[in-house]
Amino acid sequence: MYWNIRSTCILIFLFPLLQSSKVRYDGVQDWLESQTYQHNYQQRTLKDYDYTKYHKVDEISRWMNLVTEQYKDVVTQHVLGMTYENQTINYLKIGEKSGKPKKVIWMDCGIHAREWISPAFCQWFVKELLENYKTDEKISRFFQNMDFYVVPLLNMDGYNYTWTENRLWRKSRSPSPVSNCSCFGTDLNRNFDASWNSIGASQNCCSEIFCGSKAESESEVKAVVDLVGRIKNDILCFLTIHSYGQLILMPYGHPNKTAPNHDEHLKLGQNAANAIKQKHGTSYRVGPPSQILYPNSGSSRDWARDIGIEFSYTFELRDNGTYGFELPEDQIQPTCEEAMAGVTTIVEYVHNKHFGSAAAATVALWSTVLASYLSLLVLVQ
Repeated sequence: MYWNIRSTCILIFLFPLLQSSKVRYDGVQDWLESQTYQHNYQQRTLKDYDYTKYHKVDEISRWMNLVTEQYKDVVTQHVLGMTYENQTINYLKIGEKSGKPKKVIWMDCGIHAREWISPAFCQWFVKELLENYKTDEKISRFFQNMDFYVVPLLNMDGYNYTWTENRLWRKSRSPSPVSNCSCFGTDLNRNFDASWNSIGASQNCCSEIFCGSKAESESEVKAVVDLVGRIKNDILCFLTIHSYGQLILMPYGHPNKTAPNHDEHLKLGQNAANAIKQKHGTSYRVGPPSQILYPNSGSSRDWARDIGIEFSYTFELRDNGTYGFELPEDQIQPTCEEAMAGVTTIVEYVHNKHFGSAAAATVALWSTVLASYLSLLVLVQ
């Protein structure tokens, strides 16, 4: 530490001289800027966190700690599991603390490493909930009745690899289970036990859609299965965030399967797409992957529906291919704003279906008041 501080001070002193004398000093400026950024970032508070930038693994982890500390009345942080490279996957549990059982909304982001807008949205979603729950009546009702389980970054190993080695890496970073294969990684969204390896998946360990040696072979997938499986009866909706394509996908990826509540799934998804379009004019298509994208199997969305979770959606965020997985940072905010509108539409529907709407509650309250008043009139007469 002493050497780092000392060498930094020396370079900070020398660099202006090198710059003014036009002496080429490759790497010094980049190194100094990175060191300055890291130092400044570590000193930041939550209000200084930039939600319109993409963040590295360690920055997202620090952000989760800051959120947990600042909003301790409604946020707790928990361990979901471990990655292959032994990184701890954490999730945030958000909602009013209560002694009564509560229902759950599940959201995970970053299952595919290169889809950077996905974890950016999870962070934005958490920000919007926490900054508004005291003043927004709708969010306040959500917090009273439900907890949000949010996994901001599931595929931590792969995501880190996109920052250091290969920006377009998709899979996890576990070694191949095939002895003579030198390729790494499993597509985590082909590894769930939902018609596993039946269609739209590969047993070629070098394929981007390699589904693993068996269902739930990957530690990241097993972590989701263990927790969601335990609380499945409490989960009203399972949301998994991806990119790109501007789609709201519903069960199933397999063309021969149809969800028992297909029509309701479709209608709700269309309502969410309408809410998205009203925000910035962006069009999303809605339907099963087998109809509007491509057939696939082993997805978390289909698995969630298979185990009995009534509503299960995949959001494929911007764009339609202009930038693809490398969506510019200036599109983070509008992408998140419109996705927030779509997600909130779904959350509000499943909340009101289970708990009743505020309007219905108000009608019931005034009906009770009116009945009491009429009873008094009868007694007076």
